[in-house]
Amino acid sequence: MTVPTGITHHTAVLNGINQHWVSAGEGPPVYLLHGFPQTWYGWRKQIPVLAEKYTVIAPDLRGYGDTEKPASGYDKRTMARDTIALMDHLGHEKIALVGHDRGARVGTRLSKDHRGRVDRFVAMDNIPTRVIADTYDVAMARAGYWFFTFLQVPDLPEALIAGKEEAWLTHFYRSWSYDPDMLSAEEIDVYVRAYRQPGAVRGSCMDYRAAAEDVAQDREDEEQLIDCPVLTMWGEDFSAVGKAYDVLDVWKGIARDVRGLAIPECGHLCQEEKPEVVNAEVLSFLDGWNG
Repeated sequence: MTVPTGITHHTAVLNGINQHWVSAGEGPPVYLLHGFPQTWYGWRKQIPVLAEKYTVIAPDLRGYGDTEKPASGYDKRTMARDTIALMDHLGHEKIALVGHDRGARVGTRLSKDHRGRVDRFVAMDNIPTRVIADTYDVAMARAGYWFFTFLQVPDLPEALIAGKEEAWLTHFYRSWSYDPDMLSAEEIDVYVRAYRQPGAVRGSCMDYRAAAEDVAQDREDEEQLIDCPVLTMWGEDFSAVGKAYDVLDVWKGIARDVRGLAIPECGHLCQEEKPEVVNAEVLSFLDGWNG
């Protein structure tokens, strides 16, 4: 499966940028926020399943995919406002939210800044930004966080990656997966084409260059835990998350009501590598969500 059937593409200028999203299904709204190095396409194995019962909205985040790639606004508070603007545009007062990686960072800020707008939140294979900042050292860099530092170097990453997007992205898809061949060449090519768009590499770099601002925002309300129920899932075999942290314990310091699941024989891209497990767990967590 390269692109699922039954989805529609949309664009609109919201929160000052041209946003792109896909939608499918009918029912209570469920928003899917992707991570790095992905786009909305990372949810292609979830959208058809969730769309049987829900209205599924999967945007490209600021700087990614077919959404605009401005020079600023990559702090997670602003990116959360991007999602709120999309919700307002679509008439969704409250949503169920699923975020992976960077999308979980946006989801965390959205759940804290807009508490009445999120009914429940799935945070997938993510350690919150503040926690990474508090624990980052040479060992953690070796475990997989080296590129957090690399992408924050001004201009150099863009210069080195230009023309080598396929090698750059394939490194992550292969090394971050329990099965290095989990993604086909055709699937990787979908991502490569997205990241070859003008400004796309810089957009993802700017996402990481907002780290200091993100940490400052997270420290402001560190003691104010997320109110809504949270499900955290992670790949048991990913060196930078499941093997580096007690993920459930970390998230108990972020939200009041947390349940957790480690997915065996799974790397970072949980929704792509173990879609059956992810889909079953998300559907179970969404049970009772009626909008």
